[in-house]
Amino acid sequence: MTENRVALITGASRGIGYAIANALAKDGVDIAGIDINLSELQSAMKVIGDSTGRRTLAIQADVGEFASMENAAAEVIKVFDKISILVNNAGITRDNLLLRMKDSEWDDVMRINLTGTFNCTRAVIKGMVKNRYGRIISIASIVGLMGNSGQANYAASKAGIIGFTKSIAREYANRGVTANAIAPGFIETDMTKKLPEDVTKALLSQIPMGKLGMPEDVADAVRFLASDEAKYITGQVIHVNGGMYM
Repeated sequence: MTENRVALITGASRGIGYAIANALAKDGVDIAGIDINLSELQSAMKVIGDSTGRRTLAIQADVGEFASMENAAAEVIKVFDKISILVNNAGITRDNLLLRMKDSEWDDVMRINLTGTFNCTRAVIKGMVKNRYGRIISIASIVGLMGNSGQANYAASKAGIIGFTKSIAREYANRGVTANAIAPGFIETDMTKKLPEDVTKALLSQIPMGKLGMPEDVADAVRFLASDEAKYITGQVIHVNGGMYM
């Protein structure tokens, strides 16, 4: 059961974030979407609201700035009265080999992926503790567990999310708040569609199921972790990767 709950989802305008927002709305959750691109986010939230009948809210905010996320969380609470579920989904890549990696490529990825997760969680945790209820779900990556050439920055940020998740799970387990991470493998998104055919074939050869995942596969894992059926699960990493990493 997730009805009459409110989810704040970062990076909700497209891809995995949009699929998560749509899936939770279908389960009866009101949705507050966060994105840096407001017009695209507004369109996405309208589609979800119109198709599910749930209340939606689009907020332009920068997850890399705590003040921005603090203001966003306050706006969600003003409109919806609470935040029951936080999905830390916003993320970027700036791929390069370590010897060629610029300081900005490292810093930008850390700022959005890892510091962003910290900022968003810090912005909502006080209200969740007060309500003695919360579900914090952070999107990590298979790369954070097995590494990937050319993605030292991205892998480090996603591994950091896993450590962060386990730590806050311990801190708030006795306050009615669970914290879990989902580690997707290679998912069919705008980014993976741009990969050269030979790269895609090489990826598929490493996946026992022989296919890329869909954004809805990740959304289904979020739906479970956000539900009452997962109330005794915290500090865990759910792998959604078609068997690529076991």
